Amino acid sequence: MGEDPREASGKSLWPRWIRGPQEFAGGLTLMAVAALALWAAHDLGGMRGFAPGAGTVPRLLAWMLLVLGGLVTAVGVFVEGPRMVRFAGRGLLFVGLAILAFAVAIKPLGLPLAAFLSFMIAALATAETRWRETTLAGLGLAGACTVLFPFVLRLPLPLLPRFLLP
Repeated sequence: MGEDPREASGKSLWPRWIRGPQEFAGGLTLMAVAALALWAAHDLGGMRGFAPGAGTVPRLLAWMLLVLGGLVTAVGVFVEGPRMVRFAGRGLLFVGLAILAFAVAIKPLGLPLAAFLSFMIAALATAETRWRETTLAGLGLAGACTVLFPFVLRLPLPLLPRFLLP
């Protein structure tokens, strides 16, 4: 974890008119994600009269996120808040790797193994992981995914690894 922002010494990199740097940076991040979503949905069909198109909900949610990001940014300007804490990239790295591992492993390894593998990789995101409990939770998640997606939701996902198939 980062150090306590109230105890951090040194000069801030933020201008004085930004009273809550964490809120300000968070709001800017939300607005950037909203702008990316609006750009990504620009070629989807929109509202035609009262009939919603494929881009209606993504655009609506992106505009709502943009407004909320603006409000959070304004809070960072007008309300006193904590300084920025040191960025910890470990969580972002291992959660991103877990998503990539699942995407790569789902077809060759099957759903249960891919779900378990990605859960265990994501558990590396924190040094506080207790491996016995994490392994049991990963097995439970893999089992739940195995029942839910192919059988309850009837999604055509492979259950067995490719090398075990005839």
